[in-house]
Amino acid sequence: MATVRTYAEECSYLEKVSDCSYRIKKGFVPNMKVEGLFYVNDFLKNLMYDELKHHSASQGVGGFLPAVKQIANVAALPGIVGHSVGLPDVHSGYGFAIGNMAAFDVNDPQAVVSPGGVGFDINCGVRLVRTNLFEKDVQPIKEQLAQSLFDHIPVGVGSKGVIPMNAKDLEDALEMGMDWSLREGYAWAEDKEHCEEYGRMLQADPSKVSTRAKKRGLPQLGTLGAGNHYAEIQVVDEIYDKLAAAKMGVESKGQVCVMIHSGSRGLGHQVATDALVEMEKAMSRDKIHVNDRQLACAHISSREGQNYLKGMAAAANYAWVNRSSMTFLTRQAFAKAFNSTPDDLDMHIVYDVSHNIAKVEEHVVDGRERTLLVHRKGSTRAFPPHHPLIPVDYQLTGQPVLIGGTMGTCSYVLTGTSKGFTETFGSTCHGAGRALSRAKSRRTIDYQEVLDALSEKGIAIRVASPKLVMEEAPQSYKNVTDVVDTCHAAGISKKAIKLRPIAVIKG
Repeated sequence: MATVRTYAEECSYLEKVSDCSYRIKKGFVPNMKVEGLFYVNDFLKNLMYDELKHHSASQGVGGFLPAVKQIANVAALPGIVGHSVGLPDVHSGYGFAIGNMAAFDVNDPQAVVSPGGVGFDINCGVRLVRTNLFEKDVQPIKEQLAQSLFDHIPVGVGSKGVIPMNAKDLEDALEMGMDWSLREGYAWAEDKEHCEEYGRMLQADPSKVSTRAKKRGLPQLGTLGAGNHYAEIQVVDEIYDKLAAAKMGVESKGQVCVMIHSGSRGLGHQVATDALVEMEKAMSRDKIHVNDRQLACAHISSREGQNYLKGMAAAANYAWVNRSSMTFLTRQAFAKAFNSTPDDLDMHIVYDVSHNIAKVEEHVVDGRERTLLVHRKGSTRAFPPHHPLIPVDYQLTGQPVLIGGTMGTCSYVLTGTSKGFTETFGSTCHGAGRALSRAKSRRTIDYQEVLDALSEKGIAIRVASPKLVMEEAPQSYKNVTDVVDTCHAAGISKKAIKLRPIAVIKG
């Protein structure tokens, strides 16, 4: 039986390399192919070290592995290049930590794809819609507007969508993504331009999505779901980069935006579950060894690997259709409240970006260009200025990156940087990152206190389930400003806009 190292011995493998980054040296866990790298400030570093200390003291019994161990275990996967990277919002997840990204060489026959590196909520992501309204326009009817949004957008665990959908529509949506929304009249033509992948992954194959997954997805299109998903009415609080903000149609403080955070619902969850079962078999057949069985994977080129990537792309398309459907409902709610039209209210999409996805991209590694499969789990694509895959509007400023806060705290819009493209394969944080488990939040946080605190800040809230108020309370999470400031200081993304919520809709 392997000896359990002391906390001091564990720490000897962690080394500070800059004011906001640490490396995880080879040997921290067995079979590391590359080093780990994680970005933190002093406060966030202490959270990670405390988690490791607790794990050492408990002899590794119970719960997920500490995030720093998970980052290292990913560094031991076959075909990984560069580093296994932890972003400042990193915290323990299934297999990969949430806030962990890793890239694998597509042309290496040993390289793998792992559903744990995408997560169960495939293409969970964030969309920001701007308006030409200001806080003074919304404040008098804030409660009515919050209620109208809550009435228009189905929320909660078992919520059913109001977008008419039959089995044929679902097949088309899985294949076409936002092109389906456009065809059916639920999206504007220009919406696609401001969406990662233009809202459609072309390799999607609906036949690789199981009947059970489709059955789960059919009634849920256009629903917010539960957990940390939300629709928020937000107000521009600070503008850090005037040029970038102007390109996004954000001209001044006080302007009202709507942020929608949701994913692929039960369909994506089932696609991930099905793939993990398949990959367990592929691993024993192909003799793939991993440090943690939650890192179930398959060679990228294998039948199982390709099936997963095609099914994952279909689930990603479903998520874009889902966010498009909720955008349609949001536009309706606003138009009704202000007796206007979405067009006259300038309700254009600033950007829509995923933070749970695996994608084939071109990057330079060790001085030569390589085709990589980049896994981003709880991490957001952040491409720099002049990258060919970002919209014309953002070529000079870099891709907008949407960082959702927690209930009642601010959110941010960042832009991608050249340094981030080099260091993290064009990836940055995705949000605040949990500090307390959901169970611990329910045990230690008072429901009424959270509601009172939101009320004091002037934030209207509509929520389907009281327990979510405790689970999603700000104190359950790291401070999103700490996370964003660390990314900004490290140069892997750049602050552009800060938003604060005035109304929150949750499942």
